[in-house]
Amino acid sequence: MHVLATAGHVDHGKSTLVRALTGIEPDRWAEEHRRGLTIDLGYAWTTLPSGEEVAFVDVPGHERFIGNMLAGLGPAPAVVFVVAADEGWRTQSAEHLAAVDALGLSHGLLVVTRSDLADPRPALADAGERLARTSLGRVPAVAVSARTGEGLDALREQLDALVGRLPTPDPAARVRLWVDRAFSIKGAGTVVTGTLEQGTLRVGDEVEVGGRRLRIRGLQSLGRPRDAVGAVARVAVNLRDVAPDDVPRGTAVLTPGAWHPTTTLDVRTSSDPTELPGTVTLHLGTVAVEARLRPLAGDTARLTLPHPLALVAGDRAILREPGGHRLLVGALVLDADPPALRRRGDGRRRGEALAAHASVPDVATEVTRRGAMRRSHAAALGLDPATTHPDVVVEGDWLLDRSGLSGWATALAEAVRARAQAEALDPSLPVEAARAQAGIPDAALVPLVAATAGLEVRSGRVWLPGVAGSLGEAEEGLRAIEARLQEDPFAAPERPELEAAGLGPRQLAAAQRLGRVLRLPDDVVLLPSGPAQAMRLLAALPQPFTASDARRALGTTRRVVIPLLEHLDGRGWTRRVDGTLREVVRR
Repeated sequence: MHVLATAGHVDHGKSTLVRALTGIEPDRWAEEHRRGLTIDLGYAWTTLPSGEEVAFVDVPGHERFIGNMLAGLGPAPAVVFVVAADEGWRTQSAEHLAAVDALGLSHGLLVVTRSDLADPRPALADAGERLARTSLGRVPAVAVSARTGEGLDALREQLDALVGRLPTPDPAARVRLWVDRAFSIKGAGTVVTGTLEQGTLRVGDEVEVGGRRLRIRGLQSLGRPRDAVGAVARVAVNLRDVAPDDVPRGTAVLTPGAWHPTTTLDVRTSSDPTELPGTVTLHLGTVAVEARLRPLAGDTARLTLPHPLALVAGDRAILREPGGHRLLVGALVLDADPPALRRRGDGRRRGEALAAHASVPDVATEVTRRGAMRRSHAAALGLDPATTHPDVVVEGDWLLDRSGLSGWATALAEAVRARAQAEALDPSLPVEAARAQAGIPDAALVPLVAATAGLEVRSGRVWLPGVAGSLGEAEEGLRAIEARLQEDPFAAPERPELEAAGLGPRQLAAAQRLGRVLRLPDDVVLLPSGPAQAMRLLAALPQPFTASDARRALGTTRRVVIPLLEHLDGRGWTRRVDGTLREVVRR
């Protein structure tokens, strides 16, 4: 399916043309029929001679309803621009074309209507030149009479050619459906409609709407039930557990977790932002919301929204006077996750940085600015996380700026050297402490940063290269106790023996950090391999067993066996059966 929006001055025959092509009345409201004036968006569809299906979003032409017009034009990939032969170019023709140009639409068709009432050639020539000076460029043009039917066959052929030129959307892309209407159907519940620009919706899918996770109960497209609908398409979505008032026009139906809703945007405007009011109405998709505008530098500005919207770099918007009808300028979203402006001059510097890029910033630019960003965050911002660049290092889910990585490595090396000089008994940093001191965004990146700095990561700690786990003056005493425990694993030394070996609380804590001993309550010291050795012996006992059984099997004392058994309980290797019995947990 393909979706086209109409555009053009009021009463130039847009709705009449759609009706003649489709046989469907696009005006839905009684007031529209009474006044002979399109007020809100209308919808109709037909099958072209090639067999391609095309849906029309018919927009109002009157200046009082330009907000409705923009809601119809915003999500459409192409436009059918209508001018009446007997009236020619008019005020709303110019305003609708300005909106088309601001949105950057490059696919379209010029249709001069009412060719039975006047020679269409002047209107064709004039309108064609005007369209050529916009993003549309030179487009095919057809003169028709909806009343007599003259030119309709030629128009259908041109429509076939137009839809054949439209880009093919990615059916696997994330979904963002801008809602243009919501209503309730008895027995079905809430239904929302919109133009699906990318991705695929399926019955049973979970979607995100206004921060809530909802389930798709049913789908329709072109008046027929569907199990799935792929872009581009007009689609009606039956949602569970939500009221129509909770999904007004401008709401987005999203792939859950795939977008970065934002209240702050940096944009490039089509005219000097210093000449714009401080508050504007932002039109994008079907949404219309007031935004505060702050000029940055050159043609860039920052917009602050009252509530989060799922926007990405590359989105095109229109800025209008709040409460007025005048179209102001077009805006291209450059960054939907911009840095905060806290210090004097930050706005100017940010604008200059944006001006350095001819178009939307790419992954390398954004990674360089941040130092690091997750691949998933880049994708949510509309960037391609698979892009390779010599200045970007990929590590798991992270994209790292190479110079930032070098800075972290320098900071980490300094932190570990300082630790080694200050704490001879503990010359290393735990990974989390190392991350915090070096400013690394994720502990999972510490091994990469350490390797870049020529450091080592062992036993969850970061070390200077070649530094062994020595306890200085207490090293000889520790080795003697290690040797004894190698011979008799459960002959834990008494406190006097530890003190005689120079192993006070600080030395024992350091030895445990080095992974050389296991400290249990009541000053019980074993080798780290002790629990595993104990389990082999306990598993051979008749189950369940008592503490006395365990003591005899291990050849040790009650002072050792009680804290050791509690340690095994805590690890889930053994468990209590009752007050006196335990058993080995079989896995």
